[in-house]
Amino acid sequence: MGPHPAVAAIRLAVRRVLHDVLTDHTPSPDATSAPSASPGTSHEQPPPPLVLVACSGGADSMALASALAFEAPKLGIRAGGVTVDHGLQPGSDLRAAEVVLRLNELGLAPVESVAVSVGRDGGPEAAARDARYGALDAAAERHGAAAVLLGHTRDDQAETVLLGLARGSGIRSLSGMAAVSGGPGAARRYRRPFLHLDRQTARKACMVQSLPVWDDPHNADPAYTRSRLRHEGLPALEKALGKGVVEALARTAQLSRDDADALDAWAGQAEASVRDATGLLECAKLYALPPAVRRRILRRAAIEAGAPAGSLFARHIEEVDRLITGWRGQGAINLPGKVVAQRQGGRLVIRQG
Repeated sequence: MGPHPAVAAIRLAVRRVLHDVLTDHTPSPDATSAPSASPGTSHEQPPPPLVLVACSGGADSMALASALAFEAPKLGIRAGGVTVDHGLQPGSDLRAAEVVLRLNELGLAPVESVAVSVGRDGGPEAAARDARYGALDAAAERHGAAAVLLGHTRDDQAETVLLGLARGSGIRSLSGMAAVSGGPGAARRYRRPFLHLDRQTARKACMVQSLPVWDDPHNADPAYTRSRLRHEGLPALEKALGKGVVEALARTAQLSRDDADALDAWAGQAEASVRDATGLLECAKLYALPPAVRRRILRRAAIEAGAPAGSLFARHIEEVDRLITGWRGQGAINLPGKVVAQRQGGRLVIRQG
């Protein structure tokens, strides 16, 4: 008798990601073809890669931790865990200590709890997310981890797509979460093995393995946008449109991501052709580009000038774009980060004000 189907599904998802980590971690042939050591000397083998799981104690991340603990040793990978104490609820430190205990019981090492201070920038959800990723990045650097696994599921992806749609921020916001994304100095640090699995599969896997889980009360608090979407918005959509909405939204995320990646690549190649000898953007050449490509170049230029990416919205880029497509002698456009965009002699100048 094999494992329960839910357990088999989470283990297969993690196994595939760990194989990718091993591929990324394998030294190049040039690095392994050094001259043989002289007699009496030895080459130390590099330690096996370490993969950390970010675990809140909820069903998704506990299922992920259990699968990592099962699969990593079979591939010669070290497996550890990190839980982040946001300090937003009474007793959060005790909850974090319980998660550490459970991860240790699964055989993960190293395991640690990291307390963070959550600010207010961008609202409570964004501030908590920023603090959490900051802690995970620091833990990965501290332990030299090759990757950090995150327990986001297909349901989380669907919610992210709907939130992006509501913001009206374009195709990139409809791309949802990437299966692989980066942190500071590590382009492929974060891996999301469960993006093709639903939330119920993860919960079922915990149940059949008798893994205790913690249900974060914030996930049911209507004060939070994602919570309202989860408990009111998505059920209403499924009632109106039928089952399959979550799967369709997740599929939309992948298709949107493919399109956005292609447009980003096009913009990267086109940028050099629209700059003059001094590096300034030429308005006539920008005008000739498709809008989706042109606006990507404008956004990149604004960020390079110092505009914070998280504060630079579609409406900002549209205003700058009108300096190209709707020029009527208008004045400078003020952007976040004290960046100013203005048209001068057929050139677009974007700089710190």
